Amino acid sequence: MTILNTPAQDLSPTHPDAHNADLRHDLAGDDAIDKIRQVVDKADTCFLVTHGGVRPMGVRQCDDDGNIWFLSDKHSHKNAQIEADGEVELYFQASEHSGFLHLTGQAVVLHDKALIEKLWTPLARVWFQQGKDDPCISVIRVHPTQGQYWDNKHGDAVAGVKMLIGAALGKQFDDGEVGNLRP
Repeated sequence: MTILNTPAQDLSPTHPDAHNADLRHDLAGDDAIDKIRQVVDKADTCFLVTHGGVRPMGVRQCDDDGNIWFLSDKHSHKNAQIEADGEVELYFQASEHSGFLHLTGQAVVLHDKALIEKLWTPLARVWFQQGKDDPCISVIRVHPTQGQYWDNKHGDAVAGVKMLIGAALGKQFDDGEVGNLRP
């Protein structure tokens, strides 16, 4: 999949904030995984993009390695699409005004009862009426390989106050940060 737009493109060399160290924070390794977990834990859901479709998905877990886990129907189109080409994209939004995250990665479909048991929640019975022993359940694991985030530095309340003051004074009080992620 080709990423159409990244923060690096948004902050091209001619953009006034392109080299603003207060705005730009690229993260790698454990720092990138920590940022991914922060956003994913708040978001709970995302859009999963495969070669062939886009659909909302409920996240079951983001583990210590940054892998993102889902339950899925083994007969679904998304499973067939992932099995044909595991390159996927995920889009998250943690709150109304912050915690935006775009990830690309490799997805695999697994049929592991122990994982299903670990990831199971009673709400999943809506899709799997026979419970965690439903023969249609599979697990999708996405291993992020790169991504971008857009967030605020001091939380939604501080960002909101800065926006109100900026609007009243006609000035920009930027509380945002962007960066590339390399887990």
